[in-house]
Amino acid sequence: MIPLIATGGAAVALLMLLLWLIHFPLRNAAIVDAGWAAGLAQLGCLYAAMSDGWAPRRILIAAMAAIWGLRLAIYLIVTRVIGHPEEGRYVQLRKDWGTHIALKFLLFFEFQALVCVVLSAPFLLAARNIAPAFSALEIAGAGLWLVAMTGEAAADLQLNAFKANSANRGKTCRTGLWRYSRHPNYFFEWLIWVAFALVALPAQAGFAGLISPALILFFLFKVSGIPATEAQALRSRGDEYQRYRETTSAFVPWFPRR
Repeated sequence: MIPLIATGGAAVALLMLLLWLIHFPLRNAAIVDAGWAAGLAQLGCLYAAMSDGWAPRRILIAAMAAIWGLRLAIYLIVTRVIGHPEEGRYVQLRKDWGTHIALKFLLFFEFQALVCVVLSAPFLLAARNIAPAFSALEIAGAGLWLVAMTGEAAADLQLNAFKANSANRGKTCRTGLWRYSRHPNYFFEWLIWVAFALVALPAQAGFAGLISPALILFFLFKVSGIPATEAQALRSRGDEYQRYRETTSAFVPWFPRR
């Protein structure tokens, strides 16, 4: 298992190095977010190809990882990188870091590679599972993945449609799923990781896959998810976004408060 993890780690570290080099001519560090998703898709496929688990299960986990990761990577490249100014979060990082910015961004990119290796635990565990049939937990995980993928894609489409209307510039999206959650995309993203963990759970030491949804939840609430996104929204939209915060659930979709 260790050689497989080392191979996967080297592959995603190389990917992040290439993206770090690319971000200079682009002048946009947000490409690291697309690299994070693509790196996890890469690891899911690599583990499936190099493991000796039951073939249908390896195909399932590789397909789940690849479809999720590549959809998200392409979406982020189209909506945040190509033809777009650098996102406010990364502009703020440059201000906060002050000096040796290139080196600090290299460390930041490679830290994402390390995060990818840790988060990919469910892919590795599922790919190594030799049981010759799908369990009820695996079927439930695949079903939850499908629901969560649909929800995340719908939230992204609704937000893009809102932003595409010039009349909405400087306003907060409150339509569709965004009426019931300030971050429905993050909520469904977390459910996708719960689904990955469910597929891995019947494997030997499958409980270790639970670290992934737990870490995702931590990152969303304490690190680079909700805090950074809302800080930028408050800087750019002020009181208008503050009113949205006061009436709308932060994460789990629920009816707006008065």
